[in-house]
Amino acid sequence: MDDQQLKDKKIIVLCGWISREREVSLRSGKKIYSALLRKGYDVTLIDPKMEGWEPVLRGDIVFIALHGKPGEDGTIQGFLETFNVPYTGSGVLASSLAMNKLISKKMFIFSGIPTPDYLSMDDFESIDDFISKSMEYIGLPAVVKPVSEGSSIGVSIVKDADSLAPVVKDTVNKFDRVFIEKYIEGREITIGIIELDGKPVALPILELVPRNKFYDYEAKYTAGFTEFIIPARMDKEKYTLAQELALKAHKALGCTGFSRVDLITDSNDNPYVLEVNTIPGMTELSDLPAMAKAYGIDYDDLVEIMLQSALREKV
Repeated sequence: MDDQQLKDKKIIVLCGWISREREVSLRSGKKIYSALLRKGYDVTLIDPKMEGWEPVLRGDIVFIALHGKPGEDGTIQGFLETFNVPYTGSGVLASSLAMNKLISKKMFIFSGIPTPDYLSMDDFESIDDFISKSMEYIGLPAVVKPVSEGSSIGVSIVKDADSLAPVVKDTVNKFDRVFIEKYIEGREITIGIIELDGKPVALPILELVPRNKFYDYEAKYTAGFTEFIIPARMDKEKYTLAQELALKAHKALGCTGFSRVDLITDSNDNPYVLEVNTIPGMTELSDLPAMAKAYGIDYDDLVEIMLQSALREKV
């Protein structure tokens, strides 16, 4: 189906809903909606929290602009498949795998993709035992993360032993499932993946230099809090390796159409994959549009490329 045939379809942009990333999702959705209007599509913007599901099921194609659970973890993807409604991005399995950072890391390790060492609280009978073993195996500094959240929500970097237990317990209280990851001090980089002519392509690497301790929620979505450097200031061979690893991570989880792969590099520019985001932000401050622009694709064209992913077979 070509672009003209797609323009004969009714497109529903789905955003907002009930996740912790609701406000960012609304911003992404409005930007995507405006881009599709400019491209000449028959498009409607729907926030199911406000308007319900009936309009979504009357659409021909759903453009998912939901961030976090339950819009990015396979839940909405499964719902749409139940009603045979095509949708953008990755399928049920890939979405579920990518949202679960522990399963993702196991898939990376199985696929030979370097990722920071970690311990999961799931493997211990008590929080105290988990914390004790983390000090022994991971050491400090360490990164405490919820298993299934996006936009760095709930992520903490702990540098002293006295702070580890309170941070872990607070994170468990807020998010339930938690893991601790080895802290690697280096460049924070991200790599967009988009499918062009049916083949996934790694975009130019974006180096993130946040004003905060790391690229947290505030740094992601507040103007002026993060400097974007494209291309990232990396050794040429390590730069190419990082792009190859991003593509490998995208494929290992079975992602479709597009994704954004977050990595960290060590002092020698060796890259380590942290996670894969199956529905990257599309706000005026988001990473994927910036990387696409550096590749030569403007925002509206990027949205159209993402829309075409609704027609592809999914995992």
